[in-house]
Amino acid sequence: MQEWVPPTRPAMGPQPGRPLEAMTAVPELPGDTGWVIRRTGYDPEKAAQNESLFALANGTLGVRGGIDEVPSLTDATFLADFFEQAPIHYHERFPGFATATDTRVPVADGKYIRVVLGDEPVDIRDGLLDGLLCELDLQAGTMGRILRWTSPKGARVEIEGQRLVSLAHPQLMAVRLTVRSLDYSGPVALLSSIQWGKRAEKQGDDPRIGVTLGHGGVDSQPVEQNGVPAGLVQQARFSQRIAVIRQTHRPGPGLAAEPVWQTLHSLVEPFSGTLTPGQELTIEKFVAYGTAEQAGPEIAQALFEETGGVLAAARAMGWDGIARRQRQELDKFWGDADVTIEGDPALQQAIRFNLFHLFQSTGRTGTSSIAAKGLTGEGYEGHYFWDTETFVLPALALTDPGLARRMLEYRVRGLERARAHARAMGHATGALYPWRTIAGDECSAHYPSGSAQYHINADIAFAVRFYEEVTGDSTFLYTHLAEMLFETVRIWPQIGRFNPRKGGVFTIHEVTGPDEYTALVNNNFYTNSMAQAHLAHAADLYRRMAREAPDRLAVLAGQIGLMPAEADLWQRAADAMYLPTDPLLGVSPQDDDFLDKPLWDFAGTPLDKFPLLLHFHPLALYRHQVCKQADVVQAMLLAGQAMDSGLKRRNFAYYEPITVHDSTLSPSTHAIIAAELGEAEKALAYYHQTARVDLDDLHGNASHGVHMAAMAGSWLGIAWGFGGLRWHGGIARFRPTLPAGWAAYGFGILWQGRRLRLQVTAAGACYSLLEGAPLTLHHYGKPFSLTAGESHCLALSPFPWPARALIFDLDGVLTDTAEAHYQAWKRLADDLGVPFDRRRNEAMKGIDRDTSLTMLLDGSGLTLSPAARQKATDTKNGYYQAIIAGYSPADLFDGVRPLLAQARAAGLKIGVASASRNAPALLDRLGILDLLDHVADAGAIAHPKPAPDIFLSVAAALGVAPGECIGIEDSQAGITAIKAAGMVAIGIGDRALLKQADTVFPRVGEIDLPDVVAAADNREGKSSLKTA
Repeated sequence: MQEWVPPTRPAMGPQPGRPLEAMTAVPELPGDTGWVIRRTGYDPEKAAQNESLFALANGTLGVRGGIDEVPSLTDATFLADFFEQAPIHYHERFPGFATATDTRVPVADGKYIRVVLGDEPVDIRDGLLDGLLCELDLQAGTMGRILRWTSPKGARVEIEGQRLVSLAHPQLMAVRLTVRSLDYSGPVALLSSIQWGKRAEKQGDDPRIGVTLGHGGVDSQPVEQNGVPAGLVQQARFSQRIAVIRQTHRPGPGLAAEPVWQTLHSLVEPFSGTLTPGQELTIEKFVAYGTAEQAGPEIAQALFEETGGVLAAARAMGWDGIARRQRQELDKFWGDADVTIEGDPALQQAIRFNLFHLFQSTGRTGTSSIAAKGLTGEGYEGHYFWDTETFVLPALALTDPGLARRMLEYRVRGLERARAHARAMGHATGALYPWRTIAGDECSAHYPSGSAQYHINADIAFAVRFYEEVTGDSTFLYTHLAEMLFETVRIWPQIGRFNPRKGGVFTIHEVTGPDEYTALVNNNFYTNSMAQAHLAHAADLYRRMAREAPDRLAVLAGQIGLMPAEADLWQRAADAMYLPTDPLLGVSPQDDDFLDKPLWDFAGTPLDKFPLLLHFHPLALYRHQVCKQADVVQAMLLAGQAMDSGLKRRNFAYYEPITVHDSTLSPSTHAIIAAELGEAEKALAYYHQTARVDLDDLHGNASHGVHMAAMAGSWLGIAWGFGGLRWHGGIARFRPTLPAGWAAYGFGILWQGRRLRLQVTAAGACYSLLEGAPLTLHHYGKPFSLTAGESHCLALSPFPWPARALIFDLDGVLTDTAEAHYQAWKRLADDLGVPFDRRRNEAMKGIDRDTSLTMLLDGSGLTLSPAARQKATDTKNGYYQAIIAGYSPADLFDGVRPLLAQARAAGLKIGVASASRNAPALLDRLGILDLLDHVADAGAIAHPKPAPDIFLSVAAALGVAPGECIGIEDSQAGITAIKAAGMVAIGIGDRALLKQADTVFPRVGEIDLPDVVAAADNREGKSSLKTA
């Protein structure tokens, strides 16, 4: 027996000045800076949810967070590589249908130690529960509980238990249990058990959990050593996977081991002792799990010996040694990955909780990845989906790239199965990854929302591209990932074509996008967007390898029959990809037919009918405009770098109201895009939904396991959303903002071998390069460099910008014509007998005359012929010209003339982009026409604001690139046009209304040119900017 070492107790549970009875209800918010998740008391209605929240894992082994003192039908233990395969039964089966499903089934549970006082088992359903505190320590990686209980006979005890699933030793779980007598005297038995016999959750009405295994399942056989039960062998009947479970102990003083015994579904090692008031008994328990792909006596024996070695090492280290190593593993992770939020304790707690679960649930061997519910529950049968690569991998690639690489290794291992799946789906060449899987075969029985989601190939390709860009690991790309990339890209020419009916563009047919409330469509926008990126990347990689790794390319080409003509085809398909904009709505259609469908009756759908998938036939959903989750908006995030901000804004405005977020993936994407578009309130609201989805059980199914992709989305919401991080071209580009109510936030990333940390406050953003080679970053589009140990702090705006031109709007920026326009429109409205007020006038600011007339008539019931429309606009213009006829230089806003003079002295070009055809005459009356280099001809502009045409035309006339221009506007339509033109935007007016502007001044005269335009040595020309 190993010599007993008194345990070192962490600061948990009741302490001096902190009695159990005084502990607050949960979730308790820091206090402890968000490092501990607490639950007090016992609520059977929330027990299954708490088991998910308090689950522990290490990528190989997962243990739900049940407590020993009450039986639970939902508590369970899982192994990532142990699953059953059951046939899928169809009434009508067609070629290519999935034949079987993988189901991660519970394995024997070794965490339990039951306490018996005399003849009274400690069971909180009996006697009196005086108090219960459960804690998940995110720094220590442990789950602990303290329970005070009075037995039916009046005996009072306190039980303190801790457990961990070792991050350093993937097969190991460790437990420490202490029983303290408060007033009990008598014998105590500690019954340490391995329990089995739990079956996978049965299929019910919720398709997100449960399975029909039929004759499948798990057979369990206890194993003896020297005539004594010593462990358990379990075997899945169809998959033939095997697992071995063993346990050992270190009993403390006062405990004696008793003979081992077993029941039909448990193996029990009892220990006996005696307690008197004030005394305690402690035991440490270690459980080892081994697993293999195939069963057999030799394999079982090898696993038996392997787990024995794990237990011997664990017993030698003891709880304290294992716990120290656990803390070291987490210290390293948190040193790179921690996110701090000052000003919102609930979100601080949530982001750390989410990162902890991501880290502990991701596979570390390359034989597994990270399931939708990780290793925390039975939801989705333990399957891997597309969100593994599009949500989780990006977060891990930037915080723990080694884990991201393991995820890609899992996909590489599945390449042969993906080739087989492609053949089953009728594709002569290439590889098609399954929509949902564990072993690598398609497990979805509903092909419209399963196998038809061909974008899985492009999602994996996105992960490959993202991983290389942020890690710089081109070696792994060339040696392992290139083959997968080339084989998967071969599918697109087989499901798409250069379509002569659409002018030769490349179209993709009969697929389903991320929005599973629409299925089997042509030209799903997300699929086409991601396929375009996949095709272009594959073609570029082929050319890169021809230059940089020709020998490897030659070998690979020989192995898979790859010819240069294929790479040329991929590039042509990418260049010709069909990504239309609807001419009526100005948005990207989700597919060819989506915009033709009627809108779903959102107002008439009761709240208890959500999520819709549980209450309506799929066809009822397919026939309407309703989105389960982000689709076009998701494409804007992952493949929208070339999309102008005006189109992004219109897409977001159109699709957000018809998206019901029945998937937990959706809010994080909406949060990120809202932040990008300057919709700060929406961004923060969506972020709350993402970050707290499991802690607050916002979707009502945390009992099935926690939502890994949503958890990853909460990190992306910080880095990609509020931090504005974009990654294209291998350069980290930031546009940080500070959410309302937050004092500060900070996060770290690992970028191409460097450790970088960003801290954001109201004063600005501070970038610190903690370790690694010198690094060039972009802050609001401007590059700067850091060396190791150096920090650089910048304002939360792009200014001062290296501009060569200023382009002003006229009305409301240089002079106040807004009142003149209002009076002219109001007089016309009165003539026509239609209502008009200042609120409606505000929406028309910056809009051309004809569009303004349309807005004036909207909802009035009045329709004008083309001739009548022309007469009306002419009449309005006459009213307006009569008002401005009396304008003079005195009507110029204060500060305008000095600002223009200073800009000219600094060598800046100056233009005016006004939608008014009266602009030249008005500028002449104001006395500043001679200070301008160009005034736009509003009549020659094809598309009015918010299209970028007028600003682009002025930039071209000035001979200055759009990126070297600053646009100055007072309307949202104008700001959108400036941003769509690729310019920096200054708003004049109310910041709340001009959300997309890079900065806002109440009045144009408050612009201090040196603050917004970089010094001349950062621009062409040598003149300097000095305050006048």
